[in-house]
Amino acid sequence: MKIKAAVLTAMAAGLGSLAVSRIRSRSRVDLRGKVVLITGGSRGLGLAVAREFATHGSIVAICARDQDELKRATEGLHASGAKAHSFVCDVADPEQVQAMIADVTRLLGHVDVLVNNAGVIKVGPFAQMDPSDFEEAMNVMFWGTLHATLAVLPAMRERQHGSIVNITSIGGKITVPHLLPYCCAKFAAVALSEGLGIELAPEGIRVTTIVPGLMRTGSHLNAKFKGRQNAEYGWFAAGAASPAVSISAESAARSIVEATIRGDREKILSLPAELLASLQGIAPALVREILDATNRFLPEGEGGSGHSVPGRMIEAQFKSPAWKEITRLGRNAAVSLNEVTRAT
Repeated sequence: MKIKAAVLTAMAAGLGSLAVSRIRSRSRVDLRGKVVLITGGSRGLGLAVAREFATHGSIVAICARDQDELKRATEGLHASGAKAHSFVCDVADPEQVQAMIADVTRLLGHVDVLVNNAGVIKVGPFAQMDPSDFEEAMNVMFWGTLHATLAVLPAMRERQHGSIVNITSIGGKITVPHLLPYCCAKFAAVALSEGLGIELAPEGIRVTTIVPGLMRTGSHLNAKFKGRQNAEYGWFAAGAASPAVSISAESAARSIVEATIRGDREKILSLPAELLASLQGIAPALVREILDATNRFLPEGEGGSGHSVPGRMIEAQFKSPAWKEITRLGRNAAVSLNEVTRAT
């Protein structure tokens, strides 16, 4: 009887898995010819995602604040055969966002997929952060996400179709010390994304919450650092470049596009991020102990600077061959993904 029950259970599980697979295959989105708008698409993960959507035949629109970065990114996309367009826009400004969406619509047609990717990173102890640091993070990563979403929703609702992909972070599920402004904004973005996924599903609009862990995008060179800046940069850059705890931007981009095609509600990127998220769900007290221990090893806030400095300026002070080897993958990613124009 026990063997029979086990066989029946296995058969039921197999049939259930097959059913889910068939449902997913029927609901997969064909990205060929679809207009995909990516905020913060001029460099880093946003540019990697733009490249990946282009390989699926999508028409890619990228927006960012820096016109020179957009020009370089667009030229690179064109050189690879992508159909790509760029738009200067600060997503923290709702009027700029509305104008940008109007321009995209006039030039390319309606937005089929919106990828809310724009972000800023400021690293340092809470003692050196001020309200403007939290305001900047919220303006870009929460309000920017909301502004862009509100701008594309009317047309998506009219068509009863569309996809919204929100790039959040494991820092939106677990608060990482010395990243408080970033984590506060990402927690808000996760809440918005999950709520939108529930409320918009009956209208035929898919919302996917992407939860990356550490990625090798080269963004550590454009992140800003406060407090004991060299020490803060050291731990952050080393982690962002290490293949032991980070994944490549290209791997992340492939997972993001595949999750968009399937219409996943949530996709956590990287095994360390999955483990942390799972552990937070089943043993939050243990996670707090781990974070407490982590915080004790991070640089102290006293005696540091309240001014923020970009990582590329700090990197110039790190000249040892050992450091160059530790961060080699991160520097290579920075050049490949338009974070810097040449190797540091």
